[in-house]
Amino acid sequence: MRYPLFAAIAMALAVPAAIAPAASLDPALAKAIADTRRSDANRARDIYRHPAETLAFFDVRPGQTVVEFYPGGGWYSEIIAPALKGNGRYVAFAPEKGVPGTTAMLDRNKDWFGPVTIASFSATAPSTIAPGSADRVLTFRNVHNLIMGGDAVAAKAFADFYAALKPGGILGVVDHRLPEDKDSAFEKKSGYVKRSTVVRLATAAGFKLADESEINANPKDMHDWPEGVWTLPPTLKLGDVDKAKYQAVGESDRLTLKFVKP
Repeated sequence: MRYPLFAAIAMALAVPAAIAPAASLDPALAKAIADTRRSDANRARDIYRHPAETLAFFDVRPGQTVVEFYPGGGWYSEIIAPALKGNGRYVAFAPEKGVPGTTAMLDRNKDWFGPVTIASFSATAPSTIAPGSADRVLTFRNVHNLIMGGDAVAAKAFADFYAALKPGGILGVVDHRLPEDKDSAFEKKSGYVKRSTVVRLATAAGFKLADESEINANPKDMHDWPEGVWTLPPTLKLGDVDKAKYQAVGESDRLTLKFVKP
């Protein structure tokens, strides 16, 4: 979960699909998930974030060029980058203000991760990722930040995702799910986003919805907390206030959508 980063950068409804049968996870990714170099804190999140099932659903495997949009602290970076080391390419696509932090995170882990590429996202300038160079573009818990930055920012990001992918390439999106019957105004402040909003943004950029999964669903999440999604773990913005209650809920209810570039 991340606080809004982009505020300074100025479909129809459908019932979520049932869990799709998971594809086989590549052994290199399974090894990366089990790697004890991952921090205990990050490994503790596996029960909520389901990295094996999620990466299999997005059909991530060695030999690919995988772009991760704004990796933040590197939770998924420490799985994907080592799995591609020597056989593939990991690209961190960070917003301009996030590039220094992303660079520092990757530099700290360069022996573990191997060679990586850093590209800068701008709401107003062309992407620095070569068009048609990526097999996968993945974004974990970031679309709500883009929406908070404004419609133009979100549209530009999805256009950049589309341009980066090869024909047939996959865009994988995981984000905190706002139920369709909730007021859309909550998307601007709660950290939650509607499935229909993500589908609208992706479709406008040229993508086709290929599949969706309930891998990262959490029925305990009521979606209406005092400090939005940041009320829940791992942020626990209210500190010790009702901490046990929010820990019992766990991390947020999340949508998992797979789009393809025709």
